[in-house]
Amino acid sequence: MIPFTYYNPTKLIFGKGQIKELATNLKEFGDKVLLVYGGGSVVKSGLYDQIINIFKENQIEWKELAGVEPNPRVSTAREGIKLCRENNINVILAVGGGSVIDCTKLISAGVQYNGDPWDIVLGKYVPTNALPFGTILTLAATGSEMNSGSVITNWETKEKYGWGSPLVYPKFSILDPVNTFTVPLNQTVYGMVDIMAHVFEQYFHNVENSEVQDGFCETILKTVIHTAPNLIKDLNCYESRETILFSGTLALNRMLSMGIIGDWATHNIEHAVSAVHDIPHGGGLAIIFPKWMRHVRNANISKFKRFAINVFNVDANGKTDDEIALEGIQKLEDFFKSIGAPSRLADYEINEDSIDLLSEKAMARGSIGQFRNLTMEDVKTILKSCL
Repeated sequence: MIPFTYYNPTKLIFGKGQIKELATNLKEFGDKVLLVYGGGSVVKSGLYDQIINIFKENQIEWKELAGVEPNPRVSTAREGIKLCRENNINVILAVGGGSVIDCTKLISAGVQYNGDPWDIVLGKYVPTNALPFGTILTLAATGSEMNSGSVITNWETKEKYGWGSPLVYPKFSILDPVNTFTVPLNQTVYGMVDIMAHVFEQYFHNVENSEVQDGFCETILKTVIHTAPNLIKDLNCYESRETILFSGTLALNRMLSMGIIGDWATHNIEHAVSAVHDIPHGGGLAIIFPKWMRHVRNANISKFKRFAINVFNVDANGKTDDEIALEGIQKLEDFFKSIGAPSRLADYEINEDSIDLLSEKAMARGSIGQFRNLTMEDVKTILKSCL
């Protein structure tokens, strides 16, 4: 392992009916709230009415920012910052999935900055202060409810980048599996792919003596693989929703990356694809990750052999390490297909005409990949194999 410091100040409030903890935790930080959410699902599920009733019962004032996009845009964050300043907001509540929370993080940091919040995403300005915020999670996917990272799209420039700051950890996050019951099948599938992708990014590394971290990764992967078929058959199964929800949080609350250096090249490539074509993040990851695996497997074939055996129970008898690795990757592709995830960029009507632009976008901020550093030609090869 490499030396590390682990820090995570988010209070995790998990389980059925835990919305009862909202008022107490919110009022610890203020009583003038900006309520941030996405589409109409929060309203249709009845969660919106529950929150508003809690606000009224506890003399909490609020303003609303609705309509946060699945790939949250800096323009929406700008609207939120304006609302905070005009209404003397002192705390934010994000209700939704990772996109809503990611947007809220930029609002939180951007309120204290006089310039354009896109400067924060680009790293031109490092936040020194931020508004406190809490979350009520409604989608198992990104882990944004318990980390300090955020991904934002600039639709005007067709750029999508991740950024982070220790100032934008949520103060608290309320996770009730019941609030994920209304997530439709396709979004449920994308969420499970995203969870697994986050684990992959931390599992495929070249640091030695990481048995604990690698074991955690394998357990989460096997848990999602085991639970997914039950969940897609019954979207209202509490136990399945609970398991996937908890897996999503553990996958990216930085626990798995203690003492290792993750790769993250696949996320960079997917961000380029969805920045240009606005496709679902989980859909893009389902397409790209197996292709990345095939392309880089020889950088550390023993890790892919371990993955195949420990996660997919590949029988190693009489097979070379490469044959074992390839069988594991194929089983991953088969699993993604079995739950209804896309397998080709053509599923989103993306063709070879986009390859050069997407490769340039993926490499716009320099080289990518820690497991194996990728060149522009590597990225083009991976994307062509995704068509």
